[in-house]
Amino acid sequence: MIYGAMKFSIGGSLKLAFRPWVEGLENIPVDGPAILASNHLSFSDSFFLPTMLDRKVTFIAKAEYFTSPGVKGKLTAAFFKGVGQLPVDRSGARGAGEAAIKAGLDVLEAGGLFGIYPEGTRSPDGRLYRGKPGGLARVALASGAPVIPVAMIDTEKIQPPGKVVPKLMRPGIRIGEPLDFSRYRGMESDRFILRSLTDEVMYEIMKLSGQEYVDIYATAAKRQIADAEKAAKAAAKAKAEQQTETTDRSAA
Repeated sequence: MIYGAMKFSIGGSLKLAFRPWVEGLENIPVDGPAILASNHLSFSDSFFLPTMLDRKVTFIAKAEYFTSPGVKGKLTAAFFKGVGQLPVDRSGARGAGEAAIKAGLDVLEAGGLFGIYPEGTRSPDGRLYRGKPGGLARVALASGAPVIPVAMIDTEKIQPPGKVVPKLMRPGIRIGEPLDFSRYRGMESDRFILRSLTDEVMYEIMKLSGQEYVDIYATAAKRQIADAEKAAKAAAKAKAEQQTETTDRSAA
């Protein structure tokens, strides 16, 4: 009941304002368990994808999305709760991973759709990064559910970092054909199998999205970007201080 009301109110507004387009809806099963593995470009991905599907899809969401202060925080929490998203405390990385896997298996066991972002975090620059094998592959092998690759298109352009007011434009969603990994059943403890399954899914997402693929984790890329920005600021500060000293000496 709450899910339907939330989807109608917020989902209807999103459809009217942004008019998102979708390709491949026929690849979503009418019933039964399935895993939706999507690229992750924007915070809004978790709004647009559930909105455009007839079936309920459950994503694992950061616990902070349910506890953030302010009007935006309350609206976000209300939407995520309304559409059945599950909060996971990520303060303990290993514990969070196990909790996410259990939550995903519970959703699939109940015959639902489980959504997951294999990259583990949003892309810092619009490129597609290496998928983390722990969550997606383990859930897929333990459940036996098909994995459906999904590509979000242009969602990062709607509200780039630092922009408060979203840009009204048409994002897109491409949904690929289900992938069957039953040939790997019983191999959940083989890290090479987990890596192979994850890479196959990421390859399909890359074909759907048209993104440039980068064979490092997005978390590592974010650290590299942050370090580069820090170094640039330090260099700019040093240069400014040097110029000030030169000016002072000239004046003296």
